[in-house]
Amino acid sequence: MAATRVSELSPGAMKWVVIDRERVLIAHVDGAFYALRDCCGHLGAPLSTGTLVGYVIECPLHYACFDVRTGKLLSGPVAADVAGYQVRVDGDTVYVKR
Repeated sequence: MAATRVSELSPGAMKWVVIDRERVLIAHVDGAFYALRDCCGHLGAPLSTGTLVGYVIECPLHYACFDVRTGKLLSGPVAADVAGYQVRVDGDTVYVKR
């Protein structure tokens, strides 16, 4: 499903979109695009309102950190990774497959 345009997301930026009634975070890091479920496993905070530094996204509530490339938990008060989705770029369109 088309999620966003490449031209709408500058390097180092992220945004959330709705795909199949679910919030999905799209991040643009080092020329590549990544997609994760936009929900931290600890109290359901939207990761898209957190901080992205390199490949690490930090939850805005309790500072759990995840690798935006994989959704893998790096640190914090959470017991689970965040679901990641396949991303494909075609021209100026970023597609996400859930």
